[in-house]
Amino acid sequence: VEKNAAMKAYGAELIVHGSDFDEAREEAMRVAEGGDYFAVPPFHRELVRGVATYGYELLSAHPDLHTLYVPIGAGSGICGTIAARDALGLSTRIVGVVSENAAAAKLSVDAGGLVETPSARTFADGMAVRVPVAEAYDIYASGAERIVTVSDAQIAEAIRTYFETIHTLAEGAGAAPLAALMAERDAMAGRKVGLVLSGGNIDTGWFAKVLEGGVPTV
Repeated sequence: VEKNAAMKAYGAELIVHGSDFDEAREEAMRVAEGGDYFAVPPFHRELVRGVATYGYELLSAHPDLHTLYVPIGAGSGICGTIAARDALGLSTRIVGVVSENAAAAKLSVDAGGLVETPSARTFADGMAVRVPVAEAYDIYASGAERIVTVSDAQIAEAIRTYFETIHTLAEGAGAAPLAALMAERDAMAGRKVGLVLSGGNIDTGWFAKVLEGGVPTV
């Protein structure tokens, strides 16, 4: 709700369609085919170049990172980070993180080919993707060490941890890497590890529920 309001405040003509990201994406592509709009897909060459800059800056400053956890939605973030690591010639292990309720990326890697899911019902809406992007899959399937899943309850705990410890607001997708690290804290003990906090767009109602100790439902 609030993310939509912010887009309208920037002057966007907002069309709300469908029950999830992929239904909205398909409608956007259909509308663009009418000729009056230019379609920008969720995985785009220039978008990947742009988001790769945060991976480049992080890895340039900390080239000795053992592992870097990155959330996966459509895949631009993890693919940009993989590209940055490879451009710098580093050996940092990149771990993708998905919601267990939107696990298309992990299922695809495990199966060795694209796997769609019937739903993607997670409050971590930045990761709520049912249909993996083929171009992104080709990169993270070979460039990521592995992909792990986290529950919405684990994501909510990570959001609380960010806010309670450093007063940083993280949305669901942004907190997912911390959720994964918290689940693997024993395995990562003694290692230098990085986390990508990719955004703070969480609606007030959801954030309030998380701070109360709950888990938002969709």
